[in-house]
Amino acid sequence: MLVSQPNKRTMNFTFVRNIHFTKLVKTADRLREFNFRMLPGTSNSSIHVDVPDDRGNRIVFKMNKEDGTHWRIDQTNLPMWVLESEKKLDELIEEELK
Repeated sequence: MLVSQPNKRTMNFTFVRNIHFTKLVKTADRLREFNFRMLPGTSNSSIHVDVPDDRGNRIVFKMNKEDGTHWRIDQTNLPMWVLESEKKLDELIEEELK
């Protein structure tokens, strides 16, 4: 007696890692909470960052990886304390992505 087997179907899954983390950074004599999020599909070269200002309003900006080595802030119309923290943010991102 022959037993027929149903068609075997395969499903392929692609897992995309959603990277997000929070770091406390002392800048402008205050401890501030920076939130980082790397969006899926951005080839790991762009990170969205947000941080509250003194009044609780969110400052949102993007950092891009330049020359494959350092993360740089993409905007210039940000408070000076954000721009001055660029090097520290670069170090924190690299540490987290290791």
